[in-house]
Amino acid sequence: MNKNLSRLKKFEPEKESLLEESLKGFNKPQKRLPSKLFYDQRGSALFDEICELDEYYLTRTEISIMTENIEDMCSMLGKNCLLIELGSGSSRKIRLLLTGLDDPAGYVPIDISEEHLINSVNALAKDYPSLRIFPVYADYTQQFKLPNFEFMHSKKAVYYPGSTIGNFEPEYASKFLNRIANRLGKGGGLLIGIDLKKDESILEDAYNDKKGVTAEFNLNILRRLNRELGTDFNIEDWKHKAFYNSTEGRIEMHLQSLRDQDVQVNGSRITFAKNETILTEYSYKYNVEDFKDLMSDAYNLEKVWTDKENRFGILYFTVI
Repeated sequence: MNKNLSRLKKFEPEKESLLEESLKGFNKPQKRLPSKLFYDQRGSALFDEICELDEYYLTRTEISIMTENIEDMCSMLGKNCLLIELGSGSSRKIRLLLTGLDDPAGYVPIDISEEHLINSVNALAKDYPSLRIFPVYADYTQQFKLPNFEFMHSKKAVYYPGSTIGNFEPEYASKFLNRIANRLGKGGGLLIGIDLKKDESILEDAYNDKKGVTAEFNLNILRRLNRELGTDFNIEDWKHKAFYNSTEGRIEMHLQSLRDQDVQVNGSRITFAKNETILTEYSYKYNVEDFKDLMSDAYNLEKVWTDKENRFGILYFTVI
């Protein structure tokens, strides 16, 4: 192990929790599964592939905004900050911050895909030998503890890239952001990405790529349930479906049953009618003013960076 890389702190979700969440979702009028199930090792690799697709503007737009404004962003984060990343994934974007920051006190990547996290932090530890790295394997929407930081740092700052906040329904997103504020404390920072409202065709193309990578990413959830819970989904009996719900201002991703069928889940049989769907993800789109309304009185908006076409926004808030 590299000397600057701490031992992995693990808060592995219990299989019973996965089973309970799945059964609970299957018993709702609109059957659903939590989007965090996307990110096993295979799913994480597929998402990295999605980020390179022509139709998927989000990642390259976010990176271009960061590249053009990295000095300003690092100035807002300040010297000697402790940077915490939610959903670190391949750690591609964080490198821009780690390179630009003035003497960062440490980096805490948190991710739900253990193998993906290990591979990423090993690479980062080699490339940033003076940076203290404290990896945490956890579902950051559930209870977990940060490592003990027995060193001085100017403030804690959360980096939450990729518009992942859009996966939460607004009421939950607001509560989640408030919990982050409580963890950061007064003066803490939040650098967060949001996908902005735009033409529906651009949005729908981004979630229905011609190569079918997003479809495979969506269907991978069923493969994961088969592997980890012993369900018997026949993948060939399902198809990917994604569309923009203009009333709610969100992309919806579903898995649609191609026939009447029953699926075994822990000894129970779950019935699916032909064309019935399992909801796997919401992706809410915002304008800046709408998003500010989610932030409650715990935060103050300090800065907004967008691209020229106003497709994506990166916002910096401080906890007050």
